[in-house]
Parts: sequence; structure tokens; C-alpha cells
Amino acid sequence: MNVLVNGMGNIGTTLVHLLVKYQSLLAIDKIYLFKRTLSPWNEAERFHIESLGVTLCSTESSRNVLCLDDVIEEIDYIFEAAENGVGLSNLERYKTLSRLKGSSAQGSEKGFGIPFMSGVNEEQVRGEKFVNVVSCNTHGTASILSTFTGAKLENLKQADVVVVRRSEDLGNHARLVSGNVVARHLSPFTGTHHAIDVVDMYDTIGIDCPLTSSDITTPSQLTHSVRFNIELKAPLEKSIDHYLDANPYIAKTRKFDSNVLFELGRRHGFQGRLFSHAIVVMENFLLTDTSIKGWAFVPQEGNSIISTLHAYMLQIELPKTQKVLKKIQRELLRVEW
Repeated sequence: MNVLVNGMGNIGTTLVHLLVKYQSLLAIDKIYLFKRTLSPWNEAERFHIESLGVTLCSTESSRNVLCLDDVIEEIDYIFEAAENGVGLSNLERYKTLSRLKGSSAQGSEKGFGIPFMSGVNEEQVRGEKFVNVVSCNTHGTASILSTFTGAKLENLKQADVVVVRRSEDLGNHARLVSGNVVARHLSPFTGTHHAIDVVDMYDTIGIDCPLTSSDITTPSQLTHSVRFNIELKAPLEKSIDHYLDANPYIAKTRKFDSNVLFELGRRHGFQGRLFSHAIVVMENFLLTDTSIKGWAFVPQEGNSIISTLHAYMLQIELPKTQKVLKKIQRELLRVEW
């Protein structure tokens, strides 16, 4: 199995390191990484990537770098991890590749394929060619809903979330803001794209999710946060801790500061990343018999990476997918930060 990662940014390089780490388990023979332009400014990073045994590709061939057009017909699977819109622009070309078994694109590429997140709709993407791994905040919101309904979404009366977004990755500057910026509600009934995307994903398994969302972007460059307000039809049968512990993709923390949490991920996470879908702030809930209100931190991009690997396994129908996934979960996810 030859795989290509398109994009050498935060998602692409983290994904490449994970593909190298789990290469044999994922039945991968060769890993290619495409960067549209390679210049002296990223030469040090390029040498590091090459030292991992990854083959670099670009728009033109040069020293130790292949032209993508010369290898594209040898690729069995493509991970889209480039900037917004690139995956969708490449989709029609991918449909013409006779050898291609599948491809996934990240959250911004809505419409690339079936919306997917680990823990929600695995069977809907098994054997499918094109999958859209939903965004980091869609992961956070959907995982919180699934957790606090005990995976019984039919018990959800309604929910509302306010997503507090970090504005930009640490290494970038293009989308930095100097103050709080409120997002426009795209739907008068659902709100921002976060609820729209969660609703669309749950629709793939026949569930009508009564969710609304708003969002505000802040000057932070660390994690996102989400304030959730969940109303149930009937009280939960067990404790909050029980439901949190039942979802491997949810972590807990007693930290109230995203700076502290981010630093813990940098010290102890693989590649310095946090991979949980959401990290719920403990000892800070507002509870009644049928309502749960609280806060969670949402790791930027890192929380969609396991879903990306999972989508690949399901799409190519990798033998022993569940066993491989469990190993990855054990090694990348933590119960508490």
C-alpha cells in the first residue's frame, strides 16, 4: 500500500510521523509527502522528513524530490491535509486515478465525501472511496453529546454550544485577531457550521440531532474551548464519571487554564500533540436531573488525527482494524491531563 500525504503543515507532518510509527500495522509500503513548493526556507524540515524514510514530492522534480505527476498513478490512498479548498479542488482528479482505493480530507473540505468521526459512524464509511474527516470543533461537540447522553442520542432533548476558538496555529500569523470576533450564524435554526456539521454527520446514521451553536474567535493560539448546555429527556442512569470513562476519546482535566493544558500536551503528547476529541474540565459542572452544563478544551487539529487513521483503515478494509485502532488509542490517548 503506497500512501500520499498532501500538505506539510501541522496536520500533514503530524500525520506523517504517525504513519511512520504505525507503518507496518497499517500495511503501508511507501509514504510520500507532497509540498507544492520547496524552498531553502524549509530545507531543514525537508531533511528531517527524508530522514524518516518518507519520499518528498513537489510540482517539479529536483534533488531527492520527485515530481508528483510521476508517482501519482502508483498511489493507493491519499490523505488530504493542505490548506482550505485544496482537497475539493483535487477531488475530480482523484476520481480518475484507477489505482486509488480511497482518500480522506479534513474538516474544511465539506462535500469531499461522507462526513466521519471515530465513535459515530464507522459502518457508513467502510469500503467508501471518499471521506470528509470532520473538523476539530465538530469532533469536540459531537463527542460531548455522545458522552453525556450515554451514546443514546434519542435521549437528547436539545443542546446548545458556544465554541471559543483560538485564532491561529502557533507557527502562523494569517488569521490572528487582536480582539474577540463573533461569527455569523449561517442558519437561523442551527447557528454556526459546528452544529450544522454535527447534525449532518449524525444524519448519516439516521439521527436527528437537536443542536445549536455559536462561536467567537479570540487572540489565543492554543486550544479551542467549548461551553456546552445539554438538556435530556430523562435523567442519566449513572454518574458523570461513568459516562466520561466509557468514551476513550474523551479526557478529563482539573486544569482551568489552556496554557497549562497545552504545555502538558507539548511535554507528554506524541509530537507534542493532544489527540482526545475533547478534554472536559472537571469539578465545574452545573447539573440538574436532566441538564448538564460545563466547559471542555478542544485540541486544535490533533483531535481529528485518529479519526483520519481510522477512516483509512475502514476505507481500505484493513484486516484487524479494531485491534490496530485499540493499540493506537492506548498509545495516544490519556484518561486525564
